[in-house]
Amino acid sequence: MNRPYELGFIIPSSVSESETQGVIDTVRGWIEKLNGTVTNVDYWGRRRLAYPIEDYREGYYVFLRMDLAPNRVNDLEKNLQLSEQVIRHLVIRLDEK
Repeated sequence: MNRPYELGFIIPSSVSESETQGVIDTVRGWIEKLNGTVTNVDYWGRRRLAYPIEDYREGYYVFLRMDLAPNRVNDLEKNLQLSEQVIRHLVIRLDEK
């Protein structure tokens, strides 16, 4: 049974704005490979970080709403941690309506 989640992640500013869609598609592919579905993509664009992360002061913020099985969230987080194109991420379980 899939549950609703929200994934927020930051793409480093070294990635060009035209290449950010490729990173978003990669993350979306990981979710679909884990038998999840992306229901909404909210692209906030380039923003200043609250504090420097790995010498980056700016990054591209992206939020995805998705439905995913709870036992697959750890697999998604492992992929995000190993990716060099994502400098921070956070997965939050949403309330079911």
